[in-house]
Amino acid sequence: MTLTFRTAGRDDVPEIVRLTADDALSTGGDVYAEPLDPLYWDAFDRMAAQPGNSIVLAERDGRIVGCFQFTVTHGLARRGAARATVEAVKVDGALRGQGIGSAMMRHAIALARAEGCVMVQLTSQTRRTDAHRFYERLGFRASHVGMKLLLTPEA
Repeated sequence: MTLTFRTAGRDDVPEIVRLTADDALSTGGDVYAEPLDPLYWDAFDRMAAQPGNSIVLAERDGRIVGCFQFTVTHGLARRGAARATVEAVKVDGALRGQGIGSAMMRHAIALARAEGCVMVQLTSQTRRTDAHRFYERLGFRASHVGMKLLLTPEA
């Protein structure tokens, strides 16, 4: 299996939403429908305008088979170190278990190193126990307790 990686462009938004909406454990209420909700286009435009924030696509044979959001944050902690955050990791449901997610995470780690980041961080819903084992196999450790405060009702 040969995967290629590239940064998503605006034309890729429908396929990214399709992958996101295909996630049975997602609580975001994402829906893939034509025409696409204008909120997705607006969100992509805001992300694309923000330095250090991108969606990375995994492709096989010219077809998008996975994606993740990759954000580099610069801060003062750790003597001004940058950290990478990986979020919204999605693999096409029909292709899970084929090593695509592992390849995507290895690529994310390589991107973080290339950006000079001192760490890669991510969050995962507590009920995603399979995902937790997956990330642990890649060397991630549950080192912090994450908390969220929802400011709008969930769909």
